[in-house]
Amino acid sequence: MPAPSTSRLTAFGQFVIFLFVLACGYGAYVLFTRQSPGPAQPGEAPRAAAGPAGATVELGIAYGTEKQRWMEWAVQQYAATAQGKKTAIKLIPLGSIESAQAIQRGDERIQVWSPASSLYEDVFVREWQLKHDKSPILRKEALALSPMVFVLWAERAEAFLKKYQEVNFQTVGQALGEVSGWEAIAQKPDWGLFKFGHTHPNQSNSGLMTLVLMAQDFHKKPRGLTMKEVLDPAFQTWMQGIERSASGMSNSTGNMMRDMVLRGPSSYDALFVYENVAIDYLKSAEGRWGELKIAYPRQNMWNENPYYILDLPWSSAAQRAAAGEFLDFLLSEPIQRESLKHGFRPGNPTVPIKFPESPFVQYEKFGLKIDLGTMGETPKAEVIENLLVSWQRQQGNR
Repeated sequence: MPAPSTSRLTAFGQFVIFLFVLACGYGAYVLFTRQSPGPAQPGEAPRAAAGPAGATVELGIAYGTEKQRWMEWAVQQYAATAQGKKTAIKLIPLGSIESAQAIQRGDERIQVWSPASSLYEDVFVREWQLKHDKSPILRKEALALSPMVFVLWAERAEAFLKKYQEVNFQTVGQALGEVSGWEAIAQKPDWGLFKFGHTHPNQSNSGLMTLVLMAQDFHKKPRGLTMKEVLDPAFQTWMQGIERSASGMSNSTGNMMRDMVLRGPSSYDALFVYENVAIDYLKSAEGRWGELKIAYPRQNMWNENPYYILDLPWSSAAQRAAAGEFLDFLLSEPIQRESLKHGFRPGNPTVPIKFPESPFVQYEKFGLKIDLGTMGETPKAEVIENLLVSWQRQQGNR
């Protein structure tokens, strides 16, 4: 049998080399596309991700933007730990109620829900149980506490207090009712109408919290709010008067506060927001438009920023375990101390808030208080649902 020619061997070798190079290129492409994050989903802001290429677990956390700066920092810190190197965390910024609704619709990006408070928890659990006949919550912990506050530009707060003596929902309603605005309030026609804002109650926890605290303020009742009281015609008429005049309706407390600081008094004279969000922007505002002032409502409640590890059809045992490990990390002292820098009252009781470098001491001149007295309690799920439905009907009649 004759030996193969040199030209045939060369051609065959070249073909083998070509196949090898092609296979290597395809393998590199597959590896890259699997490890690279895909595009953000509609309505999703850029996501923070931790964990090296090839992390064994992906964990999606839907969270309120009121804690965005702290959470993004915490994710970066976690990436440097042994467990963090095995976990790719994707932060999904959504309004607290907006994220609950996404989970109900089956948004498979989410394995952990971290709203601003537990205000909507009972409603969320009840709706889930109607479809799945079990609770979706495996474990929950409070990450950090924050009450609600009114935040106003200092010059306008001074004029407001001179006219009304106190900042509360009753006096805010009076100011919104002034047809000539600041001319009637403080003989300042150039300031225009009194502009007050809060977030959308059907999307954001702080918006729903606003309605609850309005009802508690109107009835002077921090606990045991009833169905009859939230549907009381006098309360409904009063609430409608405030809501009809409110400016804007953002789905994000953090974004709304940012707009106030970015655009100054032309956007808002006053907002109703989380205490930590106001603290996070105090210095930024001072450098742009002047000082802000904080006032606490007569009726108040804690936003405890719960972290819910969820038992969902699309969440795996590995994801639930990773969620628990990241929760423990968030509750550790170093991470909790960082939350204080962003205006939170840490959920870990071993972390103090009363010391010279604390923002609650440093920013006391802006109106911050450490001791707030008695705080209200969350109404029953059916009370919250009917309060929200009544608000929606009012909006439909506008």
